[in-house]
Order: sequence, then structure tokens, then C-alpha cells
Amino acid sequence: MAARKAVDQELTKEKILETARDLFVLEGYQHVTMRQVAKSLGYSHGSLYYHFKNKAELFYSLVVKDFGLLNETLDKILNEDKDADVENKLKRILLGYIEFGIRHPNHYRIMFLIQDDDLQNALQQEPNLTYEKLASALHTLCGSKVTPMIVWSLFLSLHGFVAHYCGHPEQTYEDVKGMAEAHVSFLMKGLH
Repeated sequence: MAARKAVDQELTKEKILETARDLFVLEGYQHVTMRQVAKSLGYSHGSLYYHFKNKAELFYSLVVKDFGLLNETLDKILNEDKDADVENKLKRILLGYIEFGIRHPNHYRIMFLIQDDDLQNALQQEPNLTYEKLASALHTLCGSKVTPMIVWSLFLSLHGFVAHYCGHPEQTYEDVKGMAEAHVSFLMKGLH
């Protein structure tokens, strides 16, 4: 019993989440089982249930974690250099969103690109919180001239850019940084 307990202690939530993220992205939510995740980790499927009651909870934990990372990125940009000019801060927020998605393509796919009817209703809160954070930052920096339609258009444009490059995992953020900067500059012209 003690040997099994020691092995179970080595199996962390973080290890499970990282392995599950890769499997969900590779095979899709419907095609991944708890047994498959456990097998990839070299553990029995029962050891996963110590951390997660089912596959849906495991997936939702990934979504919460990944949106948390994106929110931290946006918060860091918003809270650094309080004296920065509005245009520079806005540019850093928009580029920060793109950089996050391209540097963490599997996170981004889990957050936005896995389409599953069973999951869609359960996954509304986290995307909405991030969208509200982005909208709030835009309103704070640009004032009342930023309408909900403008915020939505900006988000869709950023999302489209990231989604396109998530489909090309061989490209790094450094490879597309110039394109990202040009895209953000183009978007910012619409705010003036």
C-alpha cells in the first residue's frame, strides 16, 4: 500500500493536465478517455479519479487554467508601467493576446477551438470573463468611443489571426511577430 501511495503522490494534477491537453488537441474531446490519459502517463485510470471525478471535470480544469494564464498575461500588461501612453499600452495588450495564443497553441485550442456540443454550454463563463477583461481594458484606454461592436470586431480579428497561426505549429511567435505588429497597427487605426 505504501508503494502505491508514493506513486500516486508523484502523479500531480499538473502532469495530468499537460498530458490531457495534448491528447484533447490531438484527438478531440469525444475521442479521449480517462483510461487513455492514464495510459499515456503510465498509471492506472483509477489514479486519475483521485484528482478529477470525470473527463468533463478534467477538461474544464484545463479551460479554467488556460484562461487564467491569458488573464494573467493581460493583467500584467495592464498593471505594468502605469505612466505608459495609451497607444503603447493598447498595442501591448493586443500583441500580448496574439503572443499568448501563438506561444501556447495547445492552450489556445483548448480555450477556443475545440468544438463539442456537450462542452459549449459549460464553457461560457471563462471565455466571457476574458472577453470582459479585454473590453474593460479597451474602454479604460480609449473611452466611450469604443462601442461593443468595435470590441467584438477587435476580438474576432485577434482571434482569427491566432487561430490561423495555431494551425501552423511549426511557426513560432518570432516568425510571425512582424505580421502580428502590422495586424495590430492596422486594428489600432480603426480606433482613431
